[in-house]
Amino acid sequence: MILQTVKGLAVPFLGTALGSACVFFMRRNLNLLVQRSLTGFAAGVMTAASVWSLLLPSIEQSEHMGKLSFVPAAVGFLIGMLFLLLLDKLIPHLHMNSSKSEGIKTKLSKNTMLLLAVTLHNIPEGMAVGVVYAGLLYGNAEITAAGAFALSLGIAIQNFPEGAIISMPLRAEGVKRSKAFFYGVLSGAAEPVGAILTILAAGLVIPAMPYLLSFAAGAMIYVVVEELIPEMSEGEHSNIGTIAFAVGFTAMMILDTALG
Repeated sequence: MILQTVKGLAVPFLGTALGSACVFFMRRNLNLLVQRSLTGFAAGVMTAASVWSLLLPSIEQSEHMGKLSFVPAAVGFLIGMLFLLLLDKLIPHLHMNSSKSEGIKTKLSKNTMLLLAVTLHNIPEGMAVGVVYAGLLYGNAEITAAGAFALSLGIAIQNFPEGAIISMPLRAEGVKRSKAFFYGVLSGAAEPVGAILTILAAGLVIPAMPYLLSFAAGAMIYVVVEELIPEMSEGEHSNIGTIAFAVGFTAMMILDTALG
């Protein structure tokens, strides 16, 4: 079981690393439409994962509460949203294709703030994988090894384009390929760290598992609504981001239901 958990936590990080490696094989920066497509796909995957892998299991685990079985899902979801809102206000970061930084004022370089933006994005993904594997480790009957791996694989699939989205623009700005790759890989380091911390926290408060599941869902949906959807829709009107969202959502839904 421990080996399965280690593999599950490593797969999303590997997805980011492989995406970041695109900087060694592609000479030009990603086309804007391609960026929109990849961002939309990531948003779709995260939304579907929040529903099927996190919110629905949270409600199922609270069935003993009868008509109030929605309470842990609702409370945890809102707290997760507020938690990411707090991080968004505190951590200095710069979104892709934006000239104005967010968070507290700082003199950090543009590249560092771009890295922090992606790291902020990856925190809830790590928490989501961590809480699912925590349920598996601590014998939660509602979570299967296949279902946990489905979430891990889904996050890895959407991490691949994210790795490219962070490393390729850095290369276009003159950063060395090796350094751009390093930044891309480093941005994904927040996921296994967040996952491990979540697993440890879940071990201390196992009865709170439904709240932790929905907390991770709220954190992920915050990123989708606050960051990914605006990025996939910016600039000249195009439906490519919406189409990619639908493809990502459907792919994750199929993956979760087929393996879960």
